[in-house]
Amino acid sequence: MGTGRGGPCLLYKVSRQAFNEIGITGITVTNVLGCGTQKGKEHYYRGVEMDMALVPKVKVEVVVSAVPVDLVIETARKVLYTGHIGDGKLFVYHIENAVKVRTGEEGYAALQDSPEEL
Repeated sequence: MGTGRGGPCLLYKVSRQAFNEIGITGITVTNVLGCGTQKGKEHYYRGVEMDMALVPKVKVEVVVSAVPVDLVIETARKVLYTGHIGDGKLFVYHIENAVKVRTGEEGYAALQDSPEEL
């Protein structure tokens, strides 16, 4: 499984298109709050300075089985790269199993598109 975090809407549109081109048809996108090297930002509310320790971000999750992980990482880096702080991070980790609730399929089969779903 891979998780990437970065800037809002554009990240979703561009990464979805790029992932589709390499054979990834399913992604999960979540709006999240977080901080890293940016350390949050100053924000003004009704003229009063407030310290915003958490910055809005987008989290994109992709689980792959047939597409090589290195290709997914390379594609994500190309899509996300701006050269500035906030480009995001990629986390890669092992998924023990996947189960499609509706059919009971597990593993590789659970991650495949069924003919009736297309």
